[in-house]
Amino acid sequence: MLNAVWSDELSESETAEVLELLTAANEVDGRPELPSNGALPGEFTGGAHLLARVDGDLVAYAHLDLDGDSFGRKVVELIVRPDRRRRGHGGELTEALVTRAGVRENPDTLRVWSHGDHPGAAKLAERAGFTRARELLVMHVDVPPEGWPEPALPDGVRLRTFVPGQDEEAMVAVNARAFDWHPEQGALTVDEVRETEDEDWFDPAGFFLAEKTDGTLLGFHWTKVHPPNPRRFGGEPAGEVYVVGVDPGAQGGGLGKALTTAGLKYLADRGLSQVILYVEGDNAAAVAVYERLGFVRSEVDVQYGR
Repeated sequence: MLNAVWSDELSESETAEVLELLTAANEVDGRPELPSNGALPGEFTGGAHLLARVDGDLVAYAHLDLDGDSFGRKVVELIVRPDRRRRGHGGELTEALVTRAGVRENPDTLRVWSHGDHPGAAKLAERAGFTRARELLVMHVDVPPEGWPEPALPDGVRLRTFVPGQDEEAMVAVNARAFDWHPEQGALTVDEVRETEDEDWFDPAGFFLAEKTDGTLLGFHWTKVHPPNPRRFGGEPAGEVYVVGVDPGAQGGGLGKALTTAGLKYLADRGLSQVILYVEGDNAAAVAVYERLGFVRSEVDVQYGR
């Protein structure tokens, strides 16, 4: 019999149990991505934790982000241990999440992620009355043999790299204006940027800022490098176009393409043979830009809602 218990804060032993379950899922699904420092991924911190056990063994886990996205919807990550799937555990956790989030009173108050568009998650969502509410595309490109060209910056714009302790506030301000429509990115804070600077993957040399000659920030391209994952991208390291943001007042003049090219060139110069990015499935303009740069759709993450 499944015993599911909510916890507002994981103990050290519970954290170890959750990490072991996430590692087992990663080995089968390639997700979630796990930090090399042995900590929980950022999307599993804070909020409320739902731990489900059978005979004392952790068989499923869900994290409920109580702060939610930019539109006030609570967001869920739900994972069933691979060797315990197809036994109804996911359905039981979903019912507990629906109750905790108040979905019956306010249907559009919860979103549940399915990374990689897992078919089991699609069946579970259908049974629970959820439908596809959002698609996040993963696009992929192989670095061309000749690499990427030098970025063509608009007149009066210069490019430099991010300086920790100096550029956080200006970058976050541009980000907020560029992504005021986005359910997660637009809510980025200075504190979150500073926390990311402590992560092992952060590299200011791959964080490009475009500014006027007077120092006014116009846009940025933040890159990331993923270590090899045997379940994704051929098991090879992959660069990522992590975030490209351009102030609305500076859009339309080729700055976004120049910033993107600067980051792509940097990733290629690091010896990476492939680059990925995430883009909203309904953002046709952005998808078209990336397709012109050679990117193709390779995966999709889905959010389900009622």
